[in-house]
Amino acid sequence: MFKFFEKRFFILFMFPFFLGSLTVLSFEPFNIFFINFFILPILFYLIIYVKKKSKSTYRKKPFFKNLFFLGTSFGFSFFLFGFYWIFYSLTFDESFKFLIPIGVILIPLFLSLFFSIPIMAIGNLCEKNISSIFLITLAFTISDFLRSSILTGFPWNIWAYSFSWSLESLQILSTIGLFSFNIFIIFFFFVPSILFFKAKGKFLTLGMILIILFSNYLYGSYKINSIEKNDNEKKVNFKIVSGSMNLSSFKNEKEVISKLIRYSKPEKDKETIFVWPEGVITSESFLNSEYIKNAFKKNFSDKHLIILGANTVQKKSSELNYYNSMLFVNKDFEVISQYDKKKLVPFGEFLPMENILTRIGLNAISSSHSSFSKGKRNSITKLNFSSNNISLLTLVCYEIIFPSFINQNNSTFNFIVNISEDAWFGDSIGPYQHFKKAIFRSIENNIYTIRSTNRGISAFIDPNGRILKSLMPSEVGNIEIELPVQKNSKDKPKKSLIFLLLLITFLLTFLILRKLKI
Repeated sequence: MFKFFEKRFFILFMFPFFLGSLTVLSFEPFNIFFINFFILPILFYLIIYVKKKSKSTYRKKPFFKNLFFLGTSFGFSFFLFGFYWIFYSLTFDESFKFLIPIGVILIPLFLSLFFSIPIMAIGNLCEKNISSIFLITLAFTISDFLRSSILTGFPWNIWAYSFSWSLESLQILSTIGLFSFNIFIIFFFFVPSILFFKAKGKFLTLGMILIILFSNYLYGSYKINSIEKNDNEKKVNFKIVSGSMNLSSFKNEKEVISKLIRYSKPEKDKETIFVWPEGVITSESFLNSEYIKNAFKKNFSDKHLIILGANTVQKKSSELNYYNSMLFVNKDFEVISQYDKKKLVPFGEFLPMENILTRIGLNAISSSHSSFSKGKRNSITKLNFSSNNISLLTLVCYEIIFPSFINQNNSTFNFIVNISEDAWFGDSIGPYQHFKKAIFRSIENNIYTIRSTNRGISAFIDPNGRILKSLMPSEVGNIEIELPVQKNSKDKPKKSLIFLLLLITFLLTFLILRKLKI
């Protein structure tokens, strides 16, 4: 029996696959973060073991191929179990169901390259020493950054998100940003490996790590509890509305609008900005219908502004361009402002190689027409409401997961507004993981976030990431709160520069320690 655990198939495929599958437990909604303190050190030792065996028992097999198989097995299960909820969206259209088994295999297999390539690159340099911990941390950090950036980017389940349970630990995000925080988290997860080293200073290193973790926690706790309230601050009243409706309900748009108006419970004399979810209006004909104009005029007043998601269309030359939009409308359903989504979901909102795939009958999942077009409008929406000039950073759906997308906006803004449709992911872990990204964005930008979703988690989030009020995926109704009109600082920390300096520091530390044979 014990010989089986030494077999190449078990070491390169079964065991790393098992380790990768366990990582899902460290993220939302499980938050068993400490499991990574075992998984990543075991993976580190597995790399060293494969390196050793490849030069003896496995010597007939190519060394780099073994490392590639190891990384691919770990990465495949990491993405398969962490992202399985993506494939739930393929069940809503018969024409896409045949893609489910293909997607379940090919997407995690492609993404696994973000583990297999780094492991191949550094595998031959890994030894049982402290310098190797800096090296593998550097490799995994760069890999996460590249996964978040290349092609359309997908910064989901970055290792730093496994600390989403601890708001105190996350407060440093406002200074250093997600990827700088991520490099420390990866390093901390690998550090227990040194317990089995013969290297000098390993206990001193562990002690320093514990001091850093505790100090960061104390800093975060102080930051959260030292907020000074200013009663003279101007405030705006927001009301988030959620209908928790199934996707099939949106075929009857009159019923959808009727329900959302009813759940909004508008008070005609109370100045309020209502925030509805993404995509509540899916057809251009209904968007311009007399029904919706009369319904709004009957129920809302001049003191109201309604933010909602709709599919819009614009004619350019002889072509029709479709957009996934966030509309700002008044009681007469006049569009005051419009933001068109810029970060589109591949296959969900646009088809890569559309000319080819449409020939076999495929369309974008979320729409019966052709792919959405990429928006060009400014994501900062400026409004004059309730005697206040306010600026909103508008984000549709998964745009909230991209810290770099937000950091590109050099303008100041008072609130982040995020609308989403999370019914696509059913009763899976997807909506919970999606929501946590909004908490990170609030902390990073030191700003309030207002998030409205259908069958997801809707909430008001304060600048420290605390949930002020929320609606869970199955809850119907509204939540309301007055929020102070604050501005994020014009002098934002140079988070990209901090990240670059950290990468250089880790690289130099590795080189110095390696030369000293530590």
